[in-house]
This record gives sequence, structure tokens and C-alpha cells, in this order.
Amino acid sequence: MAGCGYLYAVDPNQPGHYPLCPTQAIFGVDCPGCGMTRGLYALLHGDVGRMLDHNVLLAVLIPFTALLWLRWVRRSWNGLRPAISPAQAQRQTRWSIAALIAVIAFGVVRNFVPYLGSGA
Repeated sequence: MAGCGYLYAVDPNQPGHYPLCPTQAIFGVDCPGCGMTRGLYALLHGDVGRMLDHNVLLAVLIPFTALLWLRWVRRSWNGLRPAISPAQAQRQTRWSIAALIAVIAFGVVRNFVPYLGSGA
């Protein structure tokens, strides 16, 4: 929450407030995370279109992260410590690998499709 408060108050579009993306600075290409700070800043200020312009991946990550967080809160509130079966562990591994492949694919594709760039 403190990070979002700072981000709401300090515009990442103004140079000098946040560090440069190492991938952008060294190689000159957008990584999957490029534009997330500016996109989250735009979303905090209610500009969904600008958020999508900076990083369309946020449209997937924010609801997914919120659902995982709510699931964690519910389980913590109820005192549940889930026992994970081997089948569940295998399913989680498959989902994790699929998510990693999707993020890497987005990182590659966004450098070839102009409207998927970070909008910098």
C-alpha cells in the first residue's frame, strides 16, 4: 500500500524518480515488465486506456494477483493450512510453467508488434 501511495504521488513519467529498466537501458528492447510502473500509475489515477498503452499484461496480472491475495486472506482468516497432494503439486507446476512461457512470449512479441510496446 505504501508503494502504491508513493507511486500515486510521484509521476514515473518524469525522469529521475525511478531507476531505468536494465533491459531497456542495455539492450534497447522492452522486457515483459517494461511500462508496468507507468501503467500502474495511470491505473491509480483512473486512466485504464493509458495503463493498457503502457503494459497490457497488467490487465491480466492485477486481477490474477488480487484473486490469489484474496484466496490467501480467506485461508489465513479460517486458519487453513492446505495439504497439497502430488496431483495438485504437479498441476501447480504445469500452471507455473505455462505462465512463465506466456510472460516470455509476451516479452518477445511486444518488441515486434508496435502497439504492445511500453509506450515510452
